[in-house]
Amino acid sequence: MKLHLSDSNSGGHLLLMNAEQYFERLVYSKDRDNKYFSIVWNRAEHQTVTIDGEEMVFPAQSVLPLMFNQSFFFDRSSDVVAWQFNREFYCMVDHDAEVSCVGFLFAIGNNLFINLNEAAQEKMLLLLNMFISEMNTSDHVQNDMLIMLLKRLIITVTQLAKSEYLPDPKMQNDRFHIIRKFNLLVEGNFHNQHSVHFYAQQLNKSPKTLSNLFALFQQKTPIQIIQERIIIEAKRLLYYTDKTSKEITYELGFEDPAYFSNFFKKHTSYSPIGYRNKKLVI
Repeated sequence: MKLHLSDSNSGGHLLLMNAEQYFERLVYSKDRDNKYFSIVWNRAEHQTVTIDGEEMVFPAQSVLPLMFNQSFFFDRSSDVVAWQFNREFYCMVDHDAEVSCVGFLFAIGNNLFINLNEAAQEKMLLLLNMFISEMNTSDHVQNDMLIMLLKRLIITVTQLAKSEYLPDPKMQNDRFHIIRKFNLLVEGNFHNQHSVHFYAQQLNKSPKTLSNLFALFQQKTPIQIIQERIIIEAKRLLYYTDKTSKEITYELGFEDPAYFSNFFKKHTSYSPIGYRNKKLVI
């Protein structure tokens, strides 16, 4: 089953996939113009999900949030339910006070597999049935009702993720919001800004304060997050496009192709060309 709501005034789109035989997202080809965030629920046994060319285990009865610029496919897409929406339908950045999820639930390099207990499964099933009902009811309040339901879905999944990944309520405070803001800033600037100093300055913090804060939350260091985001993008461009290593060097804000090649090899054990050839063989 595939349900799709479009708002011609805003350009907003909301999609619901349930037990679809073929469900995937290819950002650099057929889905280039569809910038959909996704919340995917695996309702059956564990399976493999491939995200940006990397295979991962998608546990049974778990939820996986995915960014609009991630490509993915599933071993058994018929076992998943997926909600997809674009910024025009609901902008999580503009409504961060409502959902508080950007930079945590949706963050590149931080794929969260959120396990659902029986109570959470019942809640997700209730939301699914409400979505199906509302998407099949065309009236003047349909958009408002579906936005309300989408907010409820995002808040529910965010709460479940916090209880699993941030079990101590003391960690869910203003200091954690700084980490979310840092992740969001990296997502918007990693092509050109590679230093912790830039992001610290944007957050009115010193680089040392940021590093201490990330250590407190047992997170990767700020420089690790920046560099891993660059590597993820480099891998995508090598895997999904035919851009040369030199073109990718400049696109990712490096001035010297040799320096970029060494940087890539340090983090992956492959040269850019070696990584591309490895993926082609696989």
